[in-house]
Order: sequence, then C-alpha cells, then structure tokens
Amino acid sequence: MSRHRNTGSPREVHEERVDRPPSAVHTHNLAKDYGDGPVLLPLDLDVAPGEKIALIGHNGSGKTTLLRMIAGLLDVSSGSISVFGHAPGSIEARRHVSYLSDTPVFYDDLSVWEHLDYTARLHGVAEWEQDAADLLGQLGIYERADDLPSRFSRGLKQKAAIALALIRPFDVLLVDEPFVGLDATGRDALLAMLDVAGERGATLLVATHEPSFLERVPRVIALRNGTLVFDGPAQDESAKAWLHSPS
Repeated sequence: MSRHRNTGSPREVHEERVDRPPSAVHTHNLAKDYGDGPVLLPLDLDVAPGEKIALIGHNGSGKTTLLRMIAGLLDVSSGSISVFGHAPGSIEARRHVSYLSDTPVFYDDLSVWEHLDYTARLHGVAEWEQDAADLLGQLGIYERADDLPSRFSRGLKQKAAIALALIRPFDVLLVDEPFVGLDATGRDALLAMLDVAGERGATLLVATHEPSFLERVPRVIALRNGTLVFDGPAQDESAKAWLHSPS
C-alpha cells in the first residue's frame, strides 16, 4: 500500500514544448515603396534551412528588391524579415548570408586575388588560398588572378563576383541573375558550385530564368508587378506558365 495520500485530484499532464528551429528566411507582410508607388506588395514567405528555390519574374517584378531587403541592403517600408531569427543587416544575419548582386562592384585598386584575400579574412577564413585557386580554376579565370576586376568585361566581372560570394562561409546564398553575361564554361561552373553549396546544406534563393537551374530545384517562387503569383513545385504547369507569360 502506498505511503502517499491519494487526494483524488486529476492527474496533471505536462506537454513537452518542442522549439522549432528558426526559418532560414521568414517575411511577414513585407512591402517596399520607394515613394512613387509600391515595388513589392505585402509578402508572406517562409524558407526552410537547406531549401533550394528559384525566384522568377520579369524586370520590375520585385525580385531584386526582395533579395536586397533580405540581405539587409534595403530598408523595408512595412512588415518584417528575419534571417535565422535575426534582423537583416544585423551582425548575426550577415554571418549567415552571402549575396551575389546582378551588378557586382569592385575596389579599383585591388586585384582579383586581393579581393579574395580581403573577403576571406574579413569573414574569419584563415586557410582560403586553395579554395580560391579552385574557384578561379573552375571559372576559367585563374590566369587573371592578378588583374583588376574593375577593368574586366561583364562576363569576367560576374565570374570574379561568383568567386567572392563563395570564398566566405554562409548558410544562405542570395543570388541575383547570376548567369547573365556568362559563357558556357562559366554557366556550367556556377551550376556545379550551386549544387555543391546545396549539398552542404546551404539555403539557396536564386533569381534566374536559366532552365538548367530550374531543373535542379524543387520550389519556384514567381513575382509579377510586386505580387506573389506562384509558390510551388518547379514541375507544376502553373510555374511554367508564369515563366513564359508576357510582362
């Protein structure tokens, strides 16, 4: 017989609380207005860690604006963004995010190799030289390592920018029209590099209409005139329709 008195009260049931890991990228009612009209209408978006997403839409659809706000380069007009639970542009968020712009900018007096050195050390990468050499070799510009990228052609600038985006550690890779200006060697190299980044668990959000990349991703997000018009599987007929729809 139990030595403890039974009070007859109901047995309490305690549910264990399970904390979900934060989304890689989460937006709530996110909007942007430059003053002469909305560029991005209120957008709710959730991107899980490790997801690979193609962002499609015609010029002016809001793709670049969205990526730049996630990267912390543009202030939001309303709503909110978080990157692994942190505000975009914060030190914590910047540790997670690497951003490859569609219009890369370089220092006038630094060579490609010096840019890689600066970027790697800025992000605490001590042993970066072999990775840098491998990246440049894959992109076909290893012989141009000592040249100034500020004087490169559009395609060579894009290749140098790709190497800079990938030399640093990241959990989220934001890429804006990376295939524009690339030759076949550069395109194939970039596709392989994106595959490797995805295999390593990085979250990829890539604005592009490149068919070879669209075939590789399970999810497509389509914007039109600042509005989300599709969010679903890349193989969905609606995704293909929005991809080929007139502006």
